[in-house]
Amino acid sequence: MTKVPHDAVVFVGDGRKALFLRNEGDAQSLNLKAEAVFEHQSPATRMQGTDRPGRLSKGPHSGQRSAVESPNWHDIEEHRFTKQVAIAAEQLLRSGSAKMFVIVAPPRTLGELRMALHADVCRHVVAEIPKDLTKLPVWEIEKHLLEAPA
Repeated sequence: MTKVPHDAVVFVGDGRKALFLRNEGDAQSLNLKAEAVFEHQSPATRMQGTDRPGRLSKGPHSGQRSAVESPNWHDIEEHRFTKQVAIAAEQLLRSGSAKMFVIVAPPRTLGELRMALHADVCRHVVAEIPKDLTKLPVWEIEKHLLEAPA
């Protein structure tokens, strides 16, 4: 069972949606209340990149050229969104609104968050759960947190 202390902020997110929930209950009976919701609307790929991919020459006289792979605009936007969420977590810590964090995110997002979070925030993370719970209602998130291994 994952311990979510009273007044801890539970971050539940992926690369497109993030919830900051505060535990107003205790570790045995969670009572999560939404504090902030971040949702990123990523436009269609055709709306994000308008230029054709570039081409590279193999050498000055070879006459061979190869195409450069197009960037994955959705991955780039998810990475930016993760950085924005990390900044929001730092602001919560600096303002004194949060003293402890529990992070619930898919493994890839969890890894990106670890790199994006400020060291001060990382010191206040009491648990990490590698799951995607962003599409679940709050009561189901509470249930998953109580069942998750510590």
